[in-house]
Amino acid sequence: MNDSYLYIIIALLPLAGCMVVFQVNPYHALVIRGILGAVSALVYAVLGAPDVALTEALVGTMLAITLYAVAVRSSLVMRLGLVKDEADDEQHFGQLMDDLRTIFRKRQMRLELVPYPNTQALERALMDKEVHATCVRREQNHATSEDEKQFYHTAIRVKRIYEIMQTELTSPATILSYVSTPAEGEKHK
Repeated sequence: MNDSYLYIIIALLPLAGCMVVFQVNPYHALVIRGILGAVSALVYAVLGAPDVALTEALVGTMLAITLYAVAVRSSLVMRLGLVKDEADDEQHFGQLMDDLRTIFRKRQMRLELVPYPNTQALERALMDKEVHATCVRREQNHATSEDEKQFYHTAIRVKRIYEIMQTELTSPATILSYVSTPAEGEKHK
């Protein structure tokens, strides 16, 4: 009996595993993880373990992929807090948001705008870690000649997001700053 097809199928397991580990896009990794689970279930079925194959297909593939998809979807969000009335129909704000969406889309992230009633609530949300960054309109009466085009101030509490925006944001409409938030233990003292 020629079992060469079985060796080919089994060789797909480490190949799919390596592809999952080295995949940059988390959604592509989910698809490859599904393929890995399906190949594992096939191997178990061919080797005479239908109960293990069924368990792998149901739990290892379907349930795990569903849970991973929920986790990936919820973790790839950049929450930007803003004052509700400041960004209604501002041309510069729209351009800034388009630039931010473009930057985060490259990293499979989405930008979620979270409105707050006033600046105090917005600052509290940043310190309480409800949002990753805040964007507020700057007062233009104190602007110098080089600051005249910077209509907004964006405060960011996540260092990596700050680094990404600092290197890739080409819009002159905002000033970026990094804000250090208190640690959980310090916050409750």
